Amino acid sequence: MMRLVRSLTIFKQISCFMHPLATFFHLFFRTSAILVYLLCEILSSSFIVCMVTIILLLSCDFWTVKNVSGRLMVGLRWWNQVDEDGQSHWVFESRPATSRKVPTNSESQIFWLGLVVCPVLWVIFVFSTLFSFKFKWLAVVIMGVALQWANLYGYVRCKVGGKTNLRSMATNYLGSQFFKQEMAKQGP
Repeated sequence: MMRLVRSLTIFKQISCFMHPLATFFHLFFRTSAILVYLLCEILSSSFIVCMVTIILLLSCDFWTVKNVSGRLMVGLRWWNQVDEDGQSHWVFESRPATSRKVPTNSESQIFWLGLVVCPVLWVIFVFSTLFSFKFKWLAVVIMGVALQWANLYGYVRCKVGGKTNLRSMATNYLGSQFFKQEMAKQGP
């Protein structure tokens, strides 16, 4: 009886995801690349096998997040297209608010958490590689930073609006915060 209750509890937790497979693979490739990097750096003597494995996992993660999990889990999509003149144009889309397919809050939180935490870890790996003088890993960790930050940048641009300049948005936010602090100091 206790097993049945546990099974139902697990099923209830999984059923809160509209796209459990997309959620799984969103986290699987990201965490697998990080775990393989950590294990290979410590345990493995075959650098080439580790490097190829990590880059394949990073590539699978980039494609999965860009083409599948972002669209399904948060309703965002981005890509680059080249017109006839050879000009590159970035396109950022978000699902209309009136859409019937509204992503669940838990999927959205998992998506953004994975999207933000993993690039930060790769940046930490860059510094640890430099400070430990393991320069052979530098190409791998830079590839991790580049692919993970590209997705993060694309999805942040989708979220805040593709036409919005992120620098001006950050400046406006900081300016308003400074203004609020100064007004609070002045008092009534």
